Amino acid sequence: MTETTFPQCRIVTERLLNPETTERLLNHVVSVPGIRRMVLNGPRLPATVTYGPAKGLANPHTMRKTIHVGDQELELQVHVGTILLELENREVIPALQAACKPVFTDYSFYIQEGRFMKTDPSLTDYCKYGPDADKTMIGLADPSSKSRPVILQGNK
Repeated sequence: MTETTFPQCRIVTERLLNPETTERLLNHVVSVPGIRRMVLNGPRLPATVTYGPAKGLANPHTMRKTIHVGDQELELQVHVGTILLELENREVIPALQAACKPVFTDYSFYIQEGRFMKTDPSLTDYCKYGPDADKTMIGLADPSSKSRPVILQGNK
């Protein structure tokens, strides 16, 4: 484990988020200072069909869109269901709660505290990033993905 342990939480919603809601939520969340890492979880939305008779053909899915978070573009590769966050301290949670409230007006959400991300490097992290990997990238490796995680620059 790393020398210091940072609190983690996750934003859990009643249902999966569409790209417009995800964009609004991420723009509110990125504006909160004190967030170290963030992971979007949900069912994968592949660009091409991965198996079956249509294998290799384009997969036209309405939830696979490009959204704008801050001043960067981000292509959604998952249908967002939960958002995992690693925070600098526990005092960030009330500000996070306040940032989420204006987005979730039609349905409910809650924020859980606990351990949701890996803090120790695994074999997958070693294979994906090598022995001298950046400590902030630990636990963010998807073994089946051919791309690196997207890094959004928020407030510092």
